[in-house]
Amino acid sequence: MSFTTQFLDEIRVRVPLADIVGKRVKLQRRGREWIGLCPFHNEKTPSFSVVEDKGFYHCFGCGAHGDVIGFVMRTESLSFPETVEKLAGEAGLALPVTSPEDRQQLEARGGLLKALEAACAWYEHQLRLGVGRPALDYLKGRGLADDTIARFRLGYAPDANDALKSALLKQGFKESELLEAGLISQPEDGRPAYDFLRGRVIFPISDQRGRIIAFGGRTLSDGQPKYINSRESELFHKRRALYGLALAREASRKTGEVIVAEGYTDVIALHQAGFAGAVAPLGTALTENQIELLWKLAPEPILCFDGDTAGQRAAARAAGRALPLLKPGYSLRFALLPAGEDPDSLLRVHGPAALREMLGRARPLVDIVWELATAGKPTNTPERRALIRKELRDLVAQIAERSVQEAYFAEIESRFAAAYDKRRPSRRGASVRGDRYPPANIAGLRSDGNVGVLAMRQQQALLATIVNHPELVADLGEEIGTLRLPSPELDRLRQEIIKLWSPDLDAPALQRHLSEHGFAEVLSRLLSQDVYEHASFAQAEADSEAVRRGWAQLYELFHRRAYLGEEIDAARQAFAAEPSKRNWAYLDALKQRAGPIEEDAYTTTAEASGNDGRLPS
Repeated sequence: MSFTTQFLDEIRVRVPLADIVGKRVKLQRRGREWIGLCPFHNEKTPSFSVVEDKGFYHCFGCGAHGDVIGFVMRTESLSFPETVEKLAGEAGLALPVTSPEDRQQLEARGGLLKALEAACAWYEHQLRLGVGRPALDYLKGRGLADDTIARFRLGYAPDANDALKSALLKQGFKESELLEAGLISQPEDGRPAYDFLRGRVIFPISDQRGRIIAFGGRTLSDGQPKYINSRESELFHKRRALYGLALAREASRKTGEVIVAEGYTDVIALHQAGFAGAVAPLGTALTENQIELLWKLAPEPILCFDGDTAGQRAAARAAGRALPLLKPGYSLRFALLPAGEDPDSLLRVHGPAALREMLGRARPLVDIVWELATAGKPTNTPERRALIRKELRDLVAQIAERSVQEAYFAEIESRFAAAYDKRRPSRRGASVRGDRYPPANIAGLRSDGNVGVLAMRQQQALLATIVNHPELVADLGEEIGTLRLPSPELDRLRQEIIKLWSPDLDAPALQRHLSEHGFAEVLSRLLSQDVYEHASFAQAEADSEAVRRGWAQLYELFHRRAYLGEEIDAARQAFAAEPSKRNWAYLDALKQRAGPIEEDAYTTTAEASGNDGRLPS
């Protein structure tokens, strides 16, 4: 539905901004403005102001700015249409209707919401009658207090064919509305429609605004399935909804915490124990839509799943769904409970402190990604380790956001090296000329002390190797993906190669593409004799074994220099801030370590080639 500028302006005029903001911020009058503590960042001195006569708010601390519509969207995590509909109701304005079809749809939607609300009230009433005693006993037996039962509007559906149907028809609702809302079912053989939920404890499901859109039901007998949800309707799509969302949204604004459990009773128990940011998916694995909903409440929701095999599978599926969606600052954390426990049982047996401890130990998503590829896998041969590395790389490659993907590649590569590269020679003493690789032809990267020229030659040699041998990307994707080249133009070239690469890409096609897309000049310098004189393995005619040896050695040297350079910079800053003997000794030791690293690069095969190691003048 579209809204005209005039309609939106009418909302802004009719709904006092200070009244809306005042529900969330304690405001004080100061002249023609109101001031208070900003709801969008932590502060002790008020920098947030509401300018009522001009219809906007502004924070001089964090820069937050907007009107009444923007404020509600941001604080209540509502979409633009939902916000306009909410504020129009508060202003006493009817939503604009541009066609008879829109009017009909709007009226039908309103009728469904009224029918579902009436059904919810009826179910609640049944729970307190004699017919609902078994359901009430069940809920009390789960440790739920009366105020918790009331807050979640729990109810009971009697085990009768048309009890709800008859009650709502008497209230004036049409049978077609009850069918559309999923409250009753129509048999295909022409028999009368009957209540969809019968003989079950009722768990009302609401949207973000707290409006009832569906119900979940739990049987009190041994019948199966134990839990069922309403059929999907215009209002209810289970893959886009979360149980407890309206209550959790309010709590998450205060605490910044959202907990995702697996079921209705887990969510209710969490709320009752003080974890009011709890929600649950509706009988499905966590979906992409639900993850996006969660991120509107908190940047790192905690998934608190049962400590059984099913809970572990749910965590793995959630991790897989989240990977492509990751963005800077937004992820998931995982609190996997002990075997045989769920949040409800843990709270009842061990209390809130035990759960808080589990939440405090929640693990980041990268841990789950690592375990998906490594848990229980044999690693006693190079081929098996290579398979694990490939699976890790394939998982990380699903991340669409480049900056996050690169950070994951770096983290995974670091973990892989720490876990499996046990036979790598030490960085002191044994150089890359040791037993890991035979010497490669990295001839004479000496620069008469010109470290800048040395670094540029290393970068050029690395990229020349890839440009002439693009098949390397298949096996070295994470190394190439996490390579950080100080030269901006060379790093842009690296990124273009990764973006273009495919398994059937050969060197001529790659070089042709790069030349046609603005890299002709840098490519010419890259594939020059100046580079080949000092890294012959980078040439197109070099054999595969020499190419891989050369790449591995130069990649390691380059990273050793980069890492040590960062350490030296940090040590210099520490000494400048505190010129103590200890800080000077550390800085001096790092400088001493830099010498052998440079010598590795200068002399690897200079002796063998007869080259004196000097760059051409």
